[in-house]
Amino acid sequence: MSLRRNLPADERRTVTVEAVVDLASRQNPSEITTAAIAQHMGLTQGALFRHFPTKDALLQAVMSWVSERLLARIDAAAAPGLSPLTALEAIFLAHAGFVADHPGVPRMLFGELQRDKDSVPRKLAQTMLQRYRERLVKLFEAGKSCGQLDPALDVDAAVSLFVGSIQGLVMQSLLAGNAKRIREDAPRTFAIFRRGIEVRS
Repeated sequence: MSLRRNLPADERRTVTVEAVVDLASRQNPSEITTAAIAQHMGLTQGALFRHFPTKDALLQAVMSWVSERLLARIDAAAAPGLSPLTALEAIFLAHAGFVADHPGVPRMLFGELQRDKDSVPRKLAQTMLQRYRERLVKLFEAGKSCGQLDPALDVDAAVSLFVGSIQGLVMQSLLAGNAKRIREDAPRTFAIFRRGIEVRS
């Protein structure tokens, strides 16, 4: 890719972050160097460092970008007026779609969560997951309250299984070398998950 020279600074930073996410879909994120990023964008390393003084600063920006866009996508999916169960399904499918659109993201997240516990990018990744879980807890509790979900449902376990199901689909798609297959597998996977949590008539 080539970065247009007349982009405003904020847009340049966003384009740089997107370049890193794109590179992460093709190679091990831990092996992505600033030289590789600059070359991918048609820039010099000096130009790259004008926006991000260190690689860690760039990784922080990437984690912030991921958090903002993933949470915005699931919030949009869980539109007001949807029943809790329908909203949960919409979030599940939206998350799967996000991964299909940005296959470098889960590779970066897995990498960051293995880093030193005090690294800022790792903390940002953990914060994003916590905010995600909070949204799910509210929907599961609402589903129990309105009678859609089993009143005896263990919400913490349900949240873990929800997130774990997506992570499992992600791992399978990465192993298969085909991130797009997650779009096909997600609806069938959620259908099985749904049968385990909804009230049976």
